[in-house]
Amino acid sequence: DDYPVIGYAIAQGQKLTTPIEKETGGQYGFAVKKGQNPELIEMFNEALKEMKRTGEYDQIVGKYIQDGSATEKKVDESTITGLISNNYGVLLKGLWQTLLLALISFALALVIGIILGLFSVSPIKALRVFAGIYVDIIRGIPMMVLAFFIFFGLSDAIGITIPDFAAGVITLTLNASAYIAEIVRGGINAVPNGQMEASRSLGMTYTRTMQKIVLPQAVKIMIPSFVNQFVISLKDTTIISVIGVVELLQTGKIIVARTTQSTYV
Repeated sequence: DDYPVIGYAIAQGQKLTTPIEKETGGQYGFAVKKGQNPELIEMFNEALKEMKRTGEYDQIVGKYIQDGSATEKKVDESTITGLISNNYGVLLKGLWQTLLLALISFALALVIGIILGLFSVSPIKALRVFAGIYVDIIRGIPMMVLAFFIFFGLSDAIGITIPDFAAGVITLTLNASAYIAEIVRGGINAVPNGQMEASRSLGMTYTRTMQKIVLPQAVKIMIPSFVNQFVISLKDTTIISVIGVVELLQTGKIIVARTTQSTYV
C-alpha cells in the first residue's frame, strides 16, 4: 500500500528521514535464554569484537546514539546565506541536470529540425507534407502532455521502462525540433528566390545550389533564432520535473518542502 509514496520519494531523490529527534542515549542489549544457543552467543561476541577492532562499532555509536553535536555544523536556514551554504551542493547538481537536459535535447533537436526544415522546402511534395504534419502535430501538443505520454504511455505501449531523464530528453527534443524546422524553413525562404533561379539557370543542381548559395546566407539569418530557441529549451526543462526529473526547479521545491523557506528559493 505504501509503494506509490515510497516510489515517489525515491524518484524525488529524498533520503530516509524520521519524524522524531535522534536518540541521544540509551541501553541496548542482546538477550539469549540462559543455557541455550551457546553458538549464537559466541558468534555475536566474535562479531562485536571484530567491529570494535575495525572501528565500525564506534562509527555506529557516533552516528545513531550520540547526538553528534561536536561534529555537525548547524546552519541557520532562515537566511539566504544559510540556505545556500547548506544546500549549494544539491543546487549545483540540479543546475547541472538542467544544463545537461537542455544541451543534449537541443543538439538532437538541431539535427532533426534541420532535416525537417530542408524537407519543408524540398521540391518533393511528399517530404513537404511529412514535415508539415510533424510540425503541426508536435507544436500543437502541450509539452506536459507530451512528457506524460512518453514517460507513462509509451513505456506501457512498448513494455520497456523509459528512465525519467531519457523521457525528458525525448520530450524536449521533439518539441524543439518542430520549432527549429520552422526556423530553418523561414531562413531559407528569406533568401531571395532570384538566387536559386540564377544558379539553376547556370546549370547548377538543386542540391549544389542549396549547399553553395542558399544555405550559407540562410544560416546567418537563422543564428539569432537558434540562440533564442536554446534559451526557450533551457526554460522548458522546468516542465520535465512533472515526471520526476530532479532538475533545478525540482531541487528548489524539495528544499522549500524541507525548510519551508520559499522566499529565497
